[in-house]
Amino acid sequence: MSGPRRRREIFDAALRDLAGRGFDAMTIEGVAERAGVNKTTIYRWWPSKAALLGAALMDAPLLDLPMPDTGTLRGDLTALVDGLVRLVTGDEAGGAARAALAAAAGNPELAAHFRTFFADRLAREQAIVDRAVRRGELPPGADTMLLMDLLAGAVWMRAAFRDEPLPPDFAARAVSAVLDGLS
Repeated sequence: MSGPRRRREIFDAALRDLAGRGFDAMTIEGVAERAGVNKTTIYRWWPSKAALLGAALMDAPLLDLPMPDTGTLRGDLTALVDGLVRLVTGDEAGGAARAALAAAAGNPELAAHFRTFFADRLAREQAIVDRAVRRGELPPGADTMLLMDLLAGAVWMRAAFRDEPLPPDFAARAVSAVLDGLS
């Protein structure tokens, strides 16, 4: 990967600064100080805060969401939703994700980076659906985006927009609602 040697520290600092201060108050200088690098290092690789955050979205360990392979669609989806719940409700990762999403609503450059981020996540999630189709758990042509939007939307709506706690069985219940219906 191209980029400065301390890119992980820079991404971590950017996301923590974003979570703590918000996009408008976040500065490249503050990120550089927190990461222990010169601001010129950051500007050399990322010409704006939005570009820096776009790169951090794609590569920061703080926002990593591993794709599970449990052997069943229900197991994979439940593990994936559990991971998303931990990410969205975690103090640092959740704060960074919520602040970045809020900032993207008013910043077209950051919104474009989010579209890339979500396209990458969807491409990674496609493996879960492909395995489920091969096992006969889903029909060929299953709509991966709809499936993932329903599950991720449930997490974001409950945790971020309604600011409601998510019970320990939320992932299993959400997956059951999507796979089995509410009846």
